[in-house]
Amino acid sequence: MAQNEVLVGWPVVVGTVPVLASAFQPREVLRQAVDEARGHGRSVVLASDTPLGERSRSGTRASVQVMSGGGGVGKSQLAAAYAREALEDGADLVVWTSANDIQQVLTVYAQAAALVQAPGLTGTDLEADARAFLSWLAATDRRWLVVLDNITDPDEIEPWWPDSQRGTGWTLATTRLKDPRLTGGGRARIDVDVYTPAEATGYLIARLAHDRKAHLADHRAPALAEALGHLPLALGHAAAYMLRENTSCSTYLEQFTDRATHLDKVLPHWADTERYGRQVTTTLLLALDATDQDPHGPLARAALRIAAYLDPAGQPAALWTTNAFLTYLTHQQPAAVPARRKLSLRRRRTNAARTVTGDEAAAALRLLDRYGLITYDSTDNPRAVRIHALTARAVRETIPQDQQPTTVITAADALVEIWPDSDHAQRELAGTLRTNTDSLTTHAGESLWTPDAHPVLYRAGASLLNAHLHSASSTYWEQMVADCEQLLGNEHPDTLNARANLATSYRQAGRTNNAIEIEEHVLTEYERLLGNEHPDTRSARDVLSRWRSAGDGLGESPL
Repeated sequence: MAQNEVLVGWPVVVGTVPVLASAFQPREVLRQAVDEARGHGRSVVLASDTPLGERSRSGTRASVQVMSGGGGVGKSQLAAAYAREALEDGADLVVWTSANDIQQVLTVYAQAAALVQAPGLTGTDLEADARAFLSWLAATDRRWLVVLDNITDPDEIEPWWPDSQRGTGWTLATTRLKDPRLTGGGRARIDVDVYTPAEATGYLIARLAHDRKAHLADHRAPALAEALGHLPLALGHAAAYMLRENTSCSTYLEQFTDRATHLDKVLPHWADTERYGRQVTTTLLLALDATDQDPHGPLARAALRIAAYLDPAGQPAALWTTNAFLTYLTHQQPAAVPARRKLSLRRRRTNAARTVTGDEAAAALRLLDRYGLITYDSTDNPRAVRIHALTARAVRETIPQDQQPTTVITAADALVEIWPDSDHAQRELAGTLRTNTDSLTTHAGESLWTPDAHPVLYRAGASLLNAHLHSASSTYWEQMVADCEQLLGNEHPDTLNARANLATSYRQAGRTNNAIEIEEHVLTEYERLLGNEHPDTRSARDVLSRWRSAGDGLGESPL
C-alpha cells in the first residue's frame, strides 16, 4: 500500500450511484449472465454470494462487462444494483460516471485520483490526473468497481478503459450500442432486453404493494404490463401515476389505450424509431394531464421542458433558481382570472406581474419527481435533476414548435448565469455545465445562433481550454468555426472569436505552427474590419507576439 493512501478515508465513492427503484426486480437470468461472464477466464468474480476480489485461476486482468440494450430497459438500474452490492461486500472504491461524454469521464477520474491520492496527481491538468487514476487502478491491491454508464462513442472511451494488473477490480459498462469495438480487449457484452412478462407484472404488483395500495394491482395487471411493452421505464411512469391518482391497473389501461389511439396521429407505429417511444410518450402525456390539476402543474410542465433539453445524467441545483429560469416560469403561468368583475387596475397589475419564487420552482420539481418523470435530489448540487433520455425525447416531441426557441434560450441563459468565471477550480461543476451545454446544442437546432452565437457556446469552449482538455478542445473549436462560418459568415465577430479560440486550442496541444497561422489570419481580419487600435486587434497582436517568442507558455482562452 502506498504511503499517501494511509490518510484516505476508505471506502471511497466517486459520482452518484442511482437510487434503486422501489420494487426493483433482481432479473436473475441477466445477473447469471453477467456473473458467468465475469467468472469465465477473468480475474474477478463479484456475485451476490461471492466476496469481492476472489480470483479465478485463469487470468490476471480486470473483468469487464458491457451491458447493451435499448433505452428504458433497466441497464443503469442493474448496474446500480451491482455498485451498491460492491460497497456492501467490502469494496474499497466504487466509481460511477456518465460515459456519454468523455469530458465527464475524465472529470470523474480526476476527482477520484484526488480522493485516493494517486501518484502523479497535478490538480490542474484534467487529462493527466485521469491518467494518474488509471495507473493507480492498474497497480493497486485495493478492491474496486468502475461503472461507465451509457457509452455513446467507442473510439473516445477506448483509451480510458480501467484495468487491474493485480486482479482486484472490475468494470461494468452500459450502452445502447451493439458495436464490436466495445467487445475488444476481452470485454464481454451482455444483451439487456425489457422485463419478462413475469418480471413486468411482478414489478407492478410489488410497486403498488410497497406503498400499501396492493388493491390497485387487479386482474388486469398482466394486460397493462403487456400494453406497456414490459418496458421498465414505462412501467415506472404508470406505477407512479396509479399511486398518485389512486388508479387501478384496469382504469389506467383504459386511459392508456385511449391516449395511445390519439397518439397515432402524431407518432404512428412506423415512426417509433426508439421501438418503445410510443409507450413512454403515452405514459408521459397521462402523467402531465394529472400534474396539470395540481396548483404547480403549469410550472411543472414548463420545468420539464427545460430539463428535456439538458443532460439526462444530471443538471445543477443552482440552475433551477436562476433569474432566467424563474422568469421563464413566470411567463408560463396561466393568466390570472379576477375573482370579481370590479377588481382594481392596481390589483390586476400585481397579479400579472407576480414572479415565481425559488420555493415554487422546487415544488414544481418535486411534483415531477412524484409522478416519476424526473429524479429530484436537492442535496446533489452538481446533478440535482435527472431525467431518462427516453422521457426527455418524448417531452421534446410534445413541445409546440413556436415555444422551442424560448425554451432553448432559457436553458442556455440559465447555464451562463451559474457558470463560474474560474471554473477550472470547480472541476465537477464545470464538467456538469459542459455536458449540459453539449446536450442542449445537440437538440437546439439553430435556436442558439439567432441572431448571434449564444454566449453559452463560448463558455463551454473556454472551459475546455481552461481544463487543458487538448483533444476535446481542438475538436470543439473546429466545429464552432465551421458552424460560425456557415451560419454567421466569415467576417462575423463571433467567427473571428471562434478562430482565435481554435488557435489557442492548437497552441495548447503543441501544434504551434498551426496556431500561429490561424492567429495571423485572425489578426489580419481584425485590422481590416476593426482597425489597428481596437481592443480585439491589440489582443490578437499580443497573443501572436507571445507565441512567436522563445519559451512561451501554453495559451490561455482569449475569452
